[in-house]
Amino acid sequence: MNTPSRLLLTVLLSAAVSAPASAQTAAPAAKAAPAAAPAAAPAASNKVATVNGVAIPKARVDAIVKERAQQGMPDNEEMRKAIRDELINREIIVQEANRRGLTKNADMQSQIDMARQAVIVRAFLQDFVKAHPVTDEVIKAEYEKVKGQMGSKEYKARHILVEKEAEAKDIVAKIKKGEKFEELAKVSMDPGSKDKGGDLDWNTPASYVKEFSDALTKLEKGKYTEVPVKSQFGFHVIQLDDVRDVKFPGLDEVKAGLQQRLQQQQLEKAVADLRAKAKVE
Repeated sequence: MNTPSRLLLTVLLSAAVSAPASAQTAAPAAKAAPAAAPAAAPAASNKVATVNGVAIPKARVDAIVKERAQQGMPDNEEMRKAIRDELINREIIVQEANRRGLTKNADMQSQIDMARQAVIVRAFLQDFVKAHPVTDEVIKAEYEKVKGQMGSKEYKARHILVEKEAEAKDIVAKIKKGEKFEELAKVSMDPGSKDKGGDLDWNTPASYVKEFSDALTKLEKGKYTEVPVKSQFGFHVIQLDDVRDVKFPGLDEVKAGLQQRLQQQQLEKAVADLRAKAKVE
């Protein structure tokens, strides 16, 4: 949705500067001998059309072609002709909107300002990413860091989450008497697992809060926590169903995602640094 507004802004700015340019070229044309005609050719090549005296620069077509080429669309004469026609229509509409005074509307001016700001922000971000590429060495280091945090094992666990410790102790007592963990899980406060017998599926310890993961990794397969585990969410009764080695994806499989995340972190830090230096009132 920003594109039409951005093009509209470009059109308005173009209209503002095109009149002096036309005046500058008009004077030589009045005095020029026939030999001066070839000099006009380069100027003509820099525009694709003129609408009521306002030139539509070729650079504008090139910019749209570049955007669409990045989306997999071909750069050919048919596309360029279609873009030219579209820009002509837009220029005609913009001129009519100006004639009617629509662009003097405060809301319209605000939208134009925001569109202009969005273009500048995007240009800054693109320039920053280009100037601060994430190297393969940095990506590999992040990969090893994440891999280390994940650990070598993953656990298939169940849990029952209740608000009070006394409730958790009562559940433990019922399990000891032979009641099924899956049935007792129906009273759990965890909506994602209560209807699945408390099943949390396969996860690494890093997926859980520390109190939970510490208790989980100390359990033997088939055992449960006889002492309720307290966390920020309440009291847990945890049962370990199984353990297996982690099948961690290769670097090539996650490289693109890691690169994007690291770039995002760099950008966030850059913006935070700029904001720290700014005077915000």
